[in-house]
Amino acid sequence: MTGTRLDYNTMALEYAAHRKVHPGVLASLIEMGRISDASVVLEVGVGSGNYATAVRAMTGCTVLGLDPSREMLAKAAAQDGDLVLLEGRAESLPYPDASVDVIYSVDVIHHVEDRPAFFREALRVLRPGGKVCTVTDSPDDIRRRVPLSSHFPETVEVELRRYPTIAKLTIELLGAGFGQIVEDQVELTYPLTRADGYAARAYSSLHLISDEAWSAGVDRMRNELAAGPISALSLYTLLWGRRP
Repeated sequence: MTGTRLDYNTMALEYAAHRKVHPGVLASLIEMGRISDASVVLEVGVGSGNYATAVRAMTGCTVLGLDPSREMLAKAAAQDGDLVLLEGRAESLPYPDASVDVIYSVDVIHHVEDRPAFFREALRVLRPGGKVCTVTDSPDDIRRRVPLSSHFPETVEVELRRYPTIAKLTIELLGAGFGQIVEDQVELTYPLTRADGYAARAYSSLHLISDEAWSAGVDRMRNELAAGPISALSLYTLLWGRRP
């Protein structure tokens, strides 16, 4: 799943400490996925378990979590012992046919090496009428991020190369057999008061720029924070597809 070859086992501690649930993403997953206590939900690329834990807490559903990183899975298990976790990759989902109601991934699709294979697997594992949701970043999202793009501008071109476009993902979903493709967007503006997550490089793109560019961005953040909070902007595009 990690096409950029970053070692997420070594990043698990920072992700668990600093990555948070986007409330708009969580609300959209539950509402548009129609997740209830009777649902079986699969998060592909579960990471440290933030979204899986929140979805289960909000709905009482059964949540399955898949990730290739053992350290990430250990963090997820520590966060919620009722998650059903497996080590594995998106391109070969270790679940029976027609066994899941909703499959989603959050900020993971750019790590999947064979997206058409993943979407075909998602179609197989979903029950008829089930939905898949890819939470990702459009080129506009990438350029507008604060502070990731505003304070670390070197990440923009890196991210534009890594992330598939919404148009490309739509074509791949249709090619896998999904229908009723729906695009949703969420934004959150909030006061950022600490640079800790960025200083810890708890965002994969910060590992793909030079140490000098990363250090300069952290210094700029800290200088601005000395005068007060930074008006941060977190935004995502959610792309939904439905199994016929």
